[in-house]
Amino acid sequence: MPAFAALYARGCRPRHGEVVMVAGRSGTQKSGFALFWVAQMNLPTLYFSADMSPFTASARLASMLTDSTTEQVEAGMVAGGASSARFLDALAASRITFSFGAPITWRAVDEELEAYVELWDRYPAVIVFDNLMDFDGAESDYVQQMAVMSGVSELARATGATVIILHHASDKTWEAKSDPWAPPSRDQVKGGLSEKPELSLSVALDPTCMEYRVAVIKQRMGPSDPTARRYAVMWCEPERTRFHATAPRLRPGRTSTDE
Repeated sequence: MPAFAALYARGCRPRHGEVVMVAGRSGTQKSGFALFWVAQMNLPTLYFSADMSPFTASARLASMLTDSTTEQVEAGMVAGGASSARFLDALAASRITFSFGAPITWRAVDEELEAYVELWDRYPAVIVFDNLMDFDGAESDYVQQMAVMSGVSELARATGATVIILHHASDKTWEAKSDPWAPPSRDQVKGGLSEKPELSLSVALDPTCMEYRVAVIKQRMGPSDPTARRYAVMWCEPERTRFHATAPRLRPGRTSTDE
């Protein structure tokens, strides 16, 4: 996965049966990052999406897989025929199974896992929850958020899956206002919940140049920096839900400000 070379070079090591948290402030492409990451892993994945609608998730995945913009995907799906067939074929080849519905409930998780095992005779290798605060009762209740993290840890151990859970960092700290495009430090993650997973990543997007910054703020079996001052850099193309190891060249019809 070339786009993640800088992150892995910093000692980031997601492992089977462990929980990974991706935390960031609002508007930092957390969902796009998680979706791109699991697509690059190319492992059987069950993705619980409470933040994205079915159409949005499908459009983002199709744009990523075909190197098209989400606008092109939407136009192609409306046009039908060969245009939509190209995107539908790309989605059919994906190993990501989506589950939609908000809030996320443990009953829904159990039912989706039972259906997945019935269909594939195995647990998914990766399970994504987008996001923690979309669990039933966990929007603002710290006790419930802690219960969710405990449940997620048990799920990872029981299934052997790598569980990725998205979470928010505070937008109201001094750091968020003075340096909004830096990854939030560990103490800025809401509820202090980044300390619970085996691996916690902090992400930020600089919209002026589309530089995407990822810091390892907690890692049980490897290096980490709770201040998030040392981070890996990649570049983001939100319109294609793609990330790159180096800044992408300008495409026809685009300017540097589009990136």
